Amino acid sequence: MDRTIPALVMLGLAVALAVLLWVGWRGRQRRQAEVPAPQPVPDDPGPERYRAEGQYVTTTTAGDWLDRLAVHGLGLRTKADAAVYDGGVLFERAGSGPLWVPAGSIDEVRLESGMAGKFVERDGLVVLGWRLGDHAVDTGFRTRVPGDKTALKAAIEDLMSSGRPGDTGLPQDQEEE
Repeated sequence: MDRTIPALVMLGLAVALAVLLWVGWRGRQRRQAEVPAPQPVPDDPGPERYRAEGQYVTTTTAGDWLDRLAVHGLGLRTKADAAVYDGGVLFERAGSGPLWVPAGSIDEVRLESGMAGKFVERDGLVVLGWRLGDHAVDTGFRTRVPGDKTALKAAIEDLMSSGRPGDTGLPQDQEEE
């Protein structure tokens, strides 16, 4: 029996699916064009408080774990380190560039079971709720070593409670007085 025709049909379906995925991703990027780019990593983020290896899961609209942000590389899952500094949290993402979350932009940190297509055991993800400009977002991170998630969460909570007055995450010329 000739398998050429079924193979070509399957190849055509795979190409069509890839094109549809690409078109959908580009449409999402257009709809999210108003989302500002994250701030660059400061020259001096302060002393490092804690670091964990793992996986950057994604950044989504806060409270909507299926609304992955496609702009600025925020929706790409990648290997990463999460580092807590006095000035904020740095996700050093392989292939996507760093993501800096200023301490004054952090609203909450919690453990969750999943977001945007990545579902794990109960409380397996560290989720950071923060503000990107006027947009409330959630960023998920899965530690490589399971025990590191509680230490990472505790380091971020300590950063939040240390009260960094005046650190709004905005450039100084945009801060309200």
